[in-house]
Amino acid sequence: MARAFYIHGENFEKGGKPCLKWRTRIVKCCEAAGTYKDYFGPVIDTLADILEKRDAVQQQFIDSGGELLVEYTNKAGATNLALNPLVKLVNDLNNTALTYWKELGLTAASLKKINEQAIKARIELSPLDKALSELGG
Repeated sequence: MARAFYIHGENFEKGGKPCLKWRTRIVKCCEAAGTYKDYFGPVIDTLADILEKRDAVQQQFIDSGGELLVEYTNKAGATNLALNPLVKLVNDLNNTALTYWKELGLTAASLKKINEQAIKARIELSPLDKALSELGG
């Protein structure tokens, strides 16, 4: 599996191939949602790297036959069916990615929360409204 490294905020896989497919998609999603900020670059790079790894594991799962259950022989020598470790890894990477999607406001609930906070921040009381609210009116 390729290791990533960073140069000037850009995420590269070993061998110099940029992880731009996911980075570009994520930036477009953030822009569409209205949550994109330049300073999210490292978060976007990390999410892109997680998604690249997830895609690689999914491809490995498919290439290995796509079996959800595999035979596993324990220390005692008994053979049982167990969840394919690649399935668990894909699920783990998806859960990790979801945390980043939420941080970037790219889930329905997180976008709603961001928008509600923005609306509350925009609502300014006029000086008269402030005075009346302080008087209990």
